[in-house]
Amino acid sequence: MHRHILGSLVGLLFGLALTPAAQATVRLPALVGSHMVLQRDKPLPIWGWAAPGEKVSITFRNKTYAATPPDAAGCWQATLPATPAGGPYVLTVKGQNTLVLDDVLVGDVWLAAGQSNMEMQVKAGPTGYFQPVANADQEIAAANFPQLRCLTVAQVMAYHPEPDVTTKGWLVCSPATVAGFSAVAYFFGRDLVQRYQVPIGLICSSWGGTSAEAWTSAEGLRSLPDFQARAADIAQRTTRLTDDDQAFRQRQRAALNSQQFDKGYPPGGKPWSAADFDARAWPEMTLPGFWETIPALKTYDGVVWFRKEIDLPATAAGQPLTLALGTVNDTDSTWFNGVNVGSTEGYNKERRYAVPAALVRAGRNVVIVRAVDLGSNGGISGEPAKLSLTGASLTVPLAGAWHYQVGLDPKDWPVSPFPGGPQNTPTVLFNGMVAPVIPFALKGIIWYQGENNTGRAEQYRTLFPALITDWRKHWGTPELPFLFVQLANFQAAAPQPGPSTWAELREAQAQALALSRTGMATTIDIGEADDIHPHNKQEVGRRLALAARHEVYGEKSLVYSGPTYQRMAAQGSTIRLKFDHVGGGLIVKNGTPLQGFAVAGADQKFHWATAQLFGNEVVVQSDEVKSPVAVRYDWANNPTGNLSNKDGLPAAPFRTDTWPGITVGVK
Repeated sequence: MHRHILGSLVGLLFGLALTPAAQATVRLPALVGSHMVLQRDKPLPIWGWAAPGEKVSITFRNKTYAATPPDAAGCWQATLPATPAGGPYVLTVKGQNTLVLDDVLVGDVWLAAGQSNMEMQVKAGPTGYFQPVANADQEIAAANFPQLRCLTVAQVMAYHPEPDVTTKGWLVCSPATVAGFSAVAYFFGRDLVQRYQVPIGLICSSWGGTSAEAWTSAEGLRSLPDFQARAADIAQRTTRLTDDDQAFRQRQRAALNSQQFDKGYPPGGKPWSAADFDARAWPEMTLPGFWETIPALKTYDGVVWFRKEIDLPATAAGQPLTLALGTVNDTDSTWFNGVNVGSTEGYNKERRYAVPAALVRAGRNVVIVRAVDLGSNGGISGEPAKLSLTGASLTVPLAGAWHYQVGLDPKDWPVSPFPGGPQNTPTVLFNGMVAPVIPFALKGIIWYQGENNTGRAEQYRTLFPALITDWRKHWGTPELPFLFVQLANFQAAAPQPGPSTWAELREAQAQALALSRTGMATTIDIGEADDIHPHNKQEVGRRLALAARHEVYGEKSLVYSGPTYQRMAAQGSTIRLKFDHVGGGLIVKNGTPLQGFAVAGADQKFHWATAQLFGNEVVVQSDEVKSPVAVRYDWANNPTGNLSNKDGLPAAPFRTDTWPGITVGVK
């Protein structure tokens, strides 16, 4: 989007609302400041605002360049000539006032975007919900890279393209600053700055738990029938998204805080938190788990009450206990034997409540939890081991069957104007966190997102390429490099081969490689079953850097990818598989038998296969399938495959069939 067009769109905000004196002050976007890195070897757009018609000039490397006269909205732009890597330089902007930017470097600038695995910092502060990366303290102590700079874009949603980002500005990489950098972006940038000895700038724009359509512009969604109408509706809004969201949340709080609407507080009756309330007729569900797994609650947001009765031995009576509940989406109030023992807000906080000794008795005891979900998944989640009741010599597991009942009737729950949450509304993150970065010159983009779209993996086959193409169009660079991370392994390992939404999403990601100047970092071997945010971000960054070195920096002989499926040949009861990107040759990681392969016959039922390595080919077969016609490898949420090349890069998950997946038609 041309900066002058954007300036016209926001003219009322930056013209009519300002006094004439304020308009006369030359301003720069927050993205353009001291310590920034500018893209080498490309024309460099620099823009800002001033009084309409004011004369603005930029001085850089001892030369002065005139900006276009500010238009009616006060927006001006200048384009500096392509410049080789170097610096530090001083950049001066002069109008009726003068702005001086110090310590400006010229090198390579990468936009790092996506959801929480891109957002995850090297080491989050005490209020953050991410765990530190592996060896975080050692990494921080060694982070002396003054030519590496990072700017983090604040999380902003908007119905229309914003004129500027919210940010604390460019930070020079050091042990004092690096903890707050995006970990993936940092390790990616560190590899490049060490290898090529040129300044590297990282613009980090990410938001956990967000969907790809929120990161795509209205123009980019026009060709996708699933999003056309919604994107058009958003583009026509005349209110501010933040105001609409605040008004909705106020209605939510009113409904949640009023016992009038919660059936758990029946007028004149016994509350569901009472120790002697009879909940035996309530249905049961297994916890930990999200209540959306129950068909009747698949789309429910609101209040659900949980109750679990436990028998304690006589030795526990009169002893203080600790009640652990894992995490609760999003807020809980918790009672033990009818007495409130705690309440916590925040889906990412583990619940641990002290149970006073006076409440603990021999025999029947009851735990009651009122869980409130404001959107997305609701319930008590986490690892089963984290649901427990413990004392000095007692541990009672609480995972398993709990009685539950809906407390808030859906008709009493305010209808959200943002299905899926405001941050997942189509276009709003592009408008708030990408559009203001345009047209800042880039070397390329790195992207880590997809977890939030796993349930709509088939749709992602068209949505993801549309996003890539959309961003390239807005930057006016059809070949802008776009590198992405394929989803890591996550959740419990499946005992038998079967369908998987995560596998289908990985396949959709890999299909985007059909676009030119793209690259994929496979991470199927470095995920964690119980943490959607794996700690080994060093290897993620390294693999992205490998893709950049090959695709962007011209190291064409570099082995940058693990083995990828090429073709198959059925031979009686066996299938022989050939691969690209074998590098120094195929190996079985850890020296164990090949795992992760499954075969199916014409009945489309998959069975685990015996797999053997023959040079750079793999032969698979199963006693259960006499005439196999299809093979799948690592086709699961958390697969156990161990095929690799000698260069240490894992084989990418694949399937040879095109049979319909479980996300077909899901919107």
